[in-house]
This record gives sequence, structure tokens and C-alpha cells, in this order.
Amino acid sequence: MGILAWILLGLFAGIIAKMLMPGKDPGGIIVTTLIGIAGGLLGGWLGKVIFDVESVDGFFELSTWIAAIVGSLILLAIFRLFARRR
Repeated sequence: MGILAWILLGLFAGIIAKMLMPGKDPGGIIVTTLIGIAGGLLGGWLGKVIFDVESVDGFFELSTWIAAIVGSLILLAIFRLFARRR
């Protein structure tokens, strides 16, 4: 996938993760996008390490979206823990 596809996927995965984990977050759209992009990378890596599958196949593949959303949820939870401590 190209860099533009990763940014779009990250944006949507971050937004979906925020919808699945309601609550007040200190970040805006930029933080959402960054968490989503990093979450997509994390989800793809975890899918490869834990399940030994290539979870990032293409932009329209369900496994890519699931990996990105799960990774975004993990990073959003970690971000909320650190943001509360401030």
C-alpha cells in the first residue's frame, strides 16, 4: 500500500477506534490520524507475529481493516492512560 493509502486507512481506523471507545480524548484529528497509522502498523505486526498471517494485504481487505482498528484501539487505550496522568 502507498503512503496515501496508509494515511487514509489510519484516519478511518483512528476514527472508528474513537467511536468504539467513547470518552473525552485530549487529541484532535492529527492525533487521531497518527494513532490510526501507528495502530495499523501495530495491528499488522501483531497479526504476523501472533497468528503467522499477512494481515496487511490491501486497502480493501477486511483483515487489513481489522488489524488497523485493533491496533488503533490498543494505542488509544495506552494514549488515554498516559494522557490522564498529566
